[in-house]
Amino acid sequence: MQVILLEKVINLGNLGDVVRVRDGYARNYLIPQRIARRATDAALKEFEARRAELEKAQAEKLAAAQSVGEKLSGQSITITQKAGVDGRLFGSVTTMDIAAALAQAGFAGVEKTQVRLPDGALKAVGEYPVQIALHTDVVADITVVVQGEVA
Repeated sequence: MQVILLEKVINLGNLGDVVRVRDGYARNYLIPQRIARRATDAALKEFEARRAELEKAQAEKLAAAQSVGEKLSGQSITITQKAGVDGRLFGSVTTMDIAAALAQAGFAGVEKTQVRLPDGALKAVGEYPVQIALHTDVVADITVVVQGEVA
């Protein structure tokens, strides 16, 4: 299916690109999320008429993400979980826990889908580097300190 991208998508294209994607990816993700639109003649004409407006909105999103990214870079978040004497957690620290801790620290705009844990959930006490993808072009690095609370 041919779609027009309404914003930049990693590994796919930039704003305004007409790309061919699988039907399910377009119908189930890109179009409902308002990231893309089906590439018809009418849609192409409408997009060209709104191009400046969309580029301005994209630039504003990028500027907002960069300002939050500058504040967030280098931050250290401490999360306390119940742990055994050997340092392993009874549960795990997930992206949802990290997003909630960031919200408590004053970064309310960070969602759990923006938290990147390369090795999966954190299951032991210690310090872990975590990336927060605020925008396709803005990634902030933070440190998550997991402390054990003896049950």
